[in-house]
Amino acid sequence: MPNGNTFFPCKKLQSCSFAALHITSRRQREADAKHRRREILTALFYVVRRGCAWRLLPHDFPPWKTVYHSFLCLRIDGTMERLHAALRTEVRQKAGREPQPSGAIRDSQSVQTTSTGGERGSDGWKQVHGRQRHLLVDLMGLPLTVVVHAANIADCTGATVVLKKGNGVWTRLPWVWADGSDTGALIQWVKDPCGWVLELLTPRPGVKGFAVGPQVWVVERTFGWLGRYRRLSQDDERLTETSETMLYAAMVRLMVKRLA
Repeated sequence: MPNGNTFFPCKKLQSCSFAALHITSRRQREADAKHRRREILTALFYVVRRGCAWRLLPHDFPPWKTVYHSFLCLRIDGTMERLHAALRTEVRQKAGREPQPSGAIRDSQSVQTTSTGGERGSDGWKQVHGRQRHLLVDLMGLPLTVVVHAANIADCTGATVVLKKGNGVWTRLPWVWADGSDTGALIQWVKDPCGWVLELLTPRPGVKGFAVGPQVWVVERTFGWLGRYRRLSQDDERLTETSETMLYAAMVRLMVKRLA
């Protein structure tokens, strides 16, 4: 059995961030009475990190049905997203930053899907059949909002969704950077309802081939962090909401390691 500290190395969640958990389901309370939440989350992080199926969890973990049901509770009531937000605030404060970001970077990533089913499409530009992940991250690379949808939806449309999701939440955010794929219409849309300034970044003149513009490398690095998790190397989920929760779970584990 893998060492639990490898996947859940910090007890900080038990004292501070878990105070924000509001899981009221009867079956979840029964699972908590029989198994510690630390053990259940360790099993959940094992699935995300190793990429195994729920049924293939090692037997030293709690039963896979218990872990899977706990994951569903965390997804349905938004607990995983709230846990991610609480940890992001702690990581920012530990780094000497304000809880609210003053700048953000947006980008997307297309990933292939499996035969599981669910929403999917073809990204003709990147030659990928699957889904597209949109991230809005702060200047430390920590996600602020996450949106997953079919890859055939235009990048500008997905950008509208992810920015609309953060409207009214990030009151200290005046500036958003994005790559040159966004259009001028999106710039005006962001300025009117959100009150943000969207600046399009392009590679330096004279650079040939693929090049990442300034500030855009921050979100590209976040995609690199997520790529280390085998469950996220492709999209195996039937629901896009599950895919978003898996992204939050991976970042929760990463931030817990930073706080350890």
